Amino acid sequence: MIKTLSAVEGVAYHVEIPGSRVGPDDGPWPRPYQILAEAELARELELTAKPLSFSLGSRYSAYGVNFQPCHVYSTQDRYTVRQLNVHGRVWTFTGVFDGHLGDLTVEHTAYHLPIIVKELLSGSTPKRLQDPAEVSRILSEATTSFDRAIAGDIIKVFPGGMEALANMPQSTIQNIINRNTDPQFLKKARLCMYGTTALVALVDPDHQNLWVANVGDCQAVFVSPNGPLRWKSELLTSNHNCDNDAEVSRVVSEHPGEPECILDRRVLGALAPTRCIGDIPFKQPSEFTRKILYNIFPGYRDTSAWDKFLDRNLSPPYITAEPEVTHRKLCPDTDNGFLILCSDGLADLWSNTFSDEQRMAEEWGRIVAEVVNKEGLSGKTNLALKLLRHSIGGDDAKGVSRVLTLDMNTPWIDDTTIVIQTL
Repeated sequence: MIKTLSAVEGVAYHVEIPGSRVGPDDGPWPRPYQILAEAELARELELTAKPLSFSLGSRYSAYGVNFQPCHVYSTQDRYTVRQLNVHGRVWTFTGVFDGHLGDLTVEHTAYHLPIIVKELLSGSTPKRLQDPAEVSRILSEATTSFDRAIAGDIIKVFPGGMEALANMPQSTIQNIINRNTDPQFLKKARLCMYGTTALVALVDPDHQNLWVANVGDCQAVFVSPNGPLRWKSELLTSNHNCDNDAEVSRVVSEHPGEPECILDRRVLGALAPTRCIGDIPFKQPSEFTRKILYNIFPGYRDTSAWDKFLDRNLSPPYITAEPEVTHRKLCPDTDNGFLILCSDGLADLWSNTFSDEQRMAEEWGRIVAEVVNKEGLSGKTNLALKLLRHSIGGDDAKGVSRVLTLDMNTPWIDDTTIVIQTL
């Protein structure tokens, strides 16, 4: 937090903090915060959200923020905006990733998944890439094959694979893990311990097609023209977590006779998302975690929390990395609007205002469209930063100050990442 002599101290109650991250038990309440003057507030917001702008050719741009105001906590969100040269032509890849349990797997995914997508696109022919179904298949294969490799890189070093682990002495397992000659092996093993969602958007070189592939509970909103200075917002994603009854039913149907496959609205009673990259203890037999991950040094001193859900692990996998892929046609000769990609932290900031996700998406689209109507899609204003500012209080300087400067040593809002891409 910036230090300022002009700031006045206020006090905040938990009901004044947007989202669901804090409650009455996170007291003592009220807590102090600094009421910042507008210039200081704008500066602090930029320092914290780290807004970036990306030029995507002569007509298109993207804007991103990654926001966590608790400065003693490192955000586990990541995003990436890349242009992929495939057969001499440029595709645009945009991704938002929400990590959990740690940032190793989310960092790995944000860096490597665009590379895998580029390799698979390059392995297809230009003619086949004209078929939207082929690109949808590639996005699905890129995500699932990338995820399989996380555990596969570890299993392949054990003679006999998973089948041999049950009878393998612990000393042998520890030697294989901790004395492996591959300098990256321990890092690869630790990738199995963590997980991340993945929301990816891909636009073809002619801007005729948009694909969105989603694993987890990030959200994508397609905002397109609907008359002069009018826009319509379409939510392109569904949430892959245990709040989604369809996802719960899918997991239950895949594990008949296992009443604890979903327990207390969590997979195996432990994990909220139903689709993720990583989170290998939910995808491999329990021996994988107990025999391999427990023997990584330095490892977990207390494994009791893991053991509780591993005892329920009877017929893995319980979560999947299979994405839902959505395709939309674009018109390259007209303004197609823009795409909002965000982690679930943005929805959480609005959860006290809207319970309906489509209404929430429409409000996000309206906020950004007001800026676009004034400045056009080629404006220099960071659209993601504008949407973030509205989401934490807008013109209410005290409200924004509360979010930015609350005196608390643990996060009071969820990590929030927003990428807005013009189409």
